[in-house]
Amino acid sequence: MNKAIFLDRDGVVNYDVRYCHEPEKIELKPGFAEGLKALHEAGFLAIVVTNQGGIALGMYEADAVRACHARIQELLGLSGEKIDGFYFCPHHQKVNGDCSCRKPRPGLLFKAARDFDIDVTNSFMVGDRISDLEAGRNAGCRQGFLVDSFYWETHAPKALKAGFDTARTVLEVVKKINSY
Repeated sequence: MNKAIFLDRDGVVNYDVRYCHEPEKIELKPGFAEGLKALHEAGFLAIVVTNQGGIALGMYEADAVRACHARIQELLGLSGEKIDGFYFCPHHQKVNGDCSCRKPRPGLLFKAARDFDIDVTNSFMVGDRISDLEAGRNAGCRQGFLVDSFYWETHAPKALKAGFDTARTVLEVVKKINSY
């Protein structure tokens, strides 16, 4: 079986632009490609799992999300890297109620695990919000890491209190994984 690092998109891979659906607004976070390279060299798949409630709210279509993912791949390709898989939840609780794929629920992680033959218990979740980390925990991931973003100041203390770990960057996450 494979092992993976599940990554939230906005705030982890790229800067969080609220309800981002325009590829030209995608800007990778500094050092992300370097962290992704280290992740791959350590034998992990890189799987993006992202809530995209703007679809249910009628703000944009699923094709806009796919175009943003294509842009991420294009930018990563400049450094010889790529994301192994993208998964998104198109639902929003105000429109659809509860679903199994909107984080903190683990549905996206379970779907990726089936598609890529991933052993979730030897995998990790990286996010910039507590709900991301809870999705990893709910899926059975070994640990969740909160990375630096707009939410860092308020979410980092909560993450530590809830038993998660923190790291400023994805590269730092990969370095910390050796201690688990």
